[in-house]
Amino acid sequence: MALTGGVTQPSLLDSLRVDLRSAVFTVESLIDLWGRDAAAALQRGDRVPAARALRALRQQPIDMQAPDARAARSTLAGVFVLGLPTDAAALAAALPSLGVPGAVGLGLVAAEGSLLVPLMHLHPYGAVDGSGVVSWWIASDLGESAVGGPLRVDHVLGVGGASSTLSGLMIGEPVDSALDLGTGCGIQAMHAARHARRVVATDISERALFYAAMNAELNGIRSIEFRLGSLFEPVAGERFDQIVSNPPFVVTPRGVDVPMYEYRDGGMAGDSLLAAVVSQVADHLTVGGTAQLLGNWEHHPDADGLDRVATWVAEGGDDDANLDAPGLDLWAIERDRQDPALYAATWIRDGGRRGARETEDLTGLWLDDFEARSVTAVGFGYLLLRRGGGGLRRLERLDGALGHNATGLGAIVAAGFAAHDRLAATSDDALFRSHLAVASDVTEHRHYWPGDEHPTVMTLQQGGGFGRAVALDTELAAFVGACDGDLPAGAISDAIADLLQTDAAALRLHLLPSMRELVLTGFLLITS
Repeated sequence: MALTGGVTQPSLLDSLRVDLRSAVFTVESLIDLWGRDAAAALQRGDRVPAARALRALRQQPIDMQAPDARAARSTLAGVFVLGLPTDAAALAAALPSLGVPGAVGLGLVAAEGSLLVPLMHLHPYGAVDGSGVVSWWIASDLGESAVGGPLRVDHVLGVGGASSTLSGLMIGEPVDSALDLGTGCGIQAMHAARHARRVVATDISERALFYAAMNAELNGIRSIEFRLGSLFEPVAGERFDQIVSNPPFVVTPRGVDVPMYEYRDGGMAGDSLLAAVVSQVADHLTVGGTAQLLGNWEHHPDADGLDRVATWVAEGGDDDANLDAPGLDLWAIERDRQDPALYAATWIRDGGRRGARETEDLTGLWLDDFEARSVTAVGFGYLLLRRGGGGLRRLERLDGALGHNATGLGAIVAAGFAAHDRLAATSDDALFRSHLAVASDVTEHRHYWPGDEHPTVMTLQQGGGFGRAVALDTELAAFVGACDGDLPAGAISDAIADLLQTDAAALRLHLLPSMRELVLTGFLLITS
């Protein structure tokens, strides 16, 4: 279909907004409509349980003397969430302000015989970010279940797991300017607009920019400028206080027989597109500016994936010699790693249902590409960057569950950068003069062999943040257990040395690296 209308008709979007509010078309109301099990099935791409729930609901009588929003919500959910056809009378009742002609004018539906069929996916979206609770509606292309086959190559994805991850990772502190590189449906730009005075959102896809602009207008957000172009080309010579990007990072073999999807495939060999983004970030950040990116990186027999990421940062340039401290801090976190066969299967399946023979052929092409470039695995994770910082180079793998984070990880990332800066300015002696306290989300776990008096394993566990776990020895466990903010760290260390009848200076040297690590990662807080 050709996308028409949309953002060129703000009055229609105003009417649509009124109708969606009247129908109480929200994440919570849809869960009430078809239940949590059906909602979970939808997350897996299975719409059958939700469709069955709607059919059962429509068979229940509605009190026309006391009408509520349930009937309208049911119609809207069936058409725009499940992608099911409806009749004109039902849609007209569900969209009284917009009407069926308005829905057609916006490109939401089209007539097909006696029915109206959806042309877009329109889903309520709810989240909590650094600025508080959001409740929006997000339009995108119809998903695989509605299409019933492979997706079109210019498919515009709605809010998926990666999008939610990045919006949660976004630092939400107030800034003057932000850049959403590869905006897709626009969800990151919309989140950024809550704390940035102005936002620029770019994409190589005109279709994506249409949806992104439509979503911003539908939700009353007018501080975003949308620009067409590849990577940083639309913002050449400009700098921003914050850059966020979920770039098309999927490692896809290049070849005429392999489908390329604009929302995920960058058109470069291997992980070259992510490398290009990372190496150019410094040229578009203000001093002190930050970037939060998602990405995939290859592991080779002679080069660990995270080490390769670090080289991309080291190779990055800066075209303004008049600005001080142009280098980039790097904090890279690998959250998952897949072998080539599993990685290929994951992304072939992502493109839509295919026949067994076609799937086998595509798998062979992917594995041939990995073998030709000696790829042993592909990692997925977060790249957190800051321009002109204190020389942070942190590469870590965190494959456990994330901690509970009411407003996402952005505040944790900001706190990590701040802790690094404070530690960099704090000498060892000064650190031992500091007062430390255990963070409120930290617990200690001890494991014993049956009947033993002493534990065999002791760990600290974060309930929030990145959910890190740290192994403890006897000395560190005693030190952390005494950190309640009352005594200087040095006094605690010396008291433990006296109790254990060990050399006080040697114990300080032993504790020092762990102290700095626990402060950096948020287990311990410097209170004074």
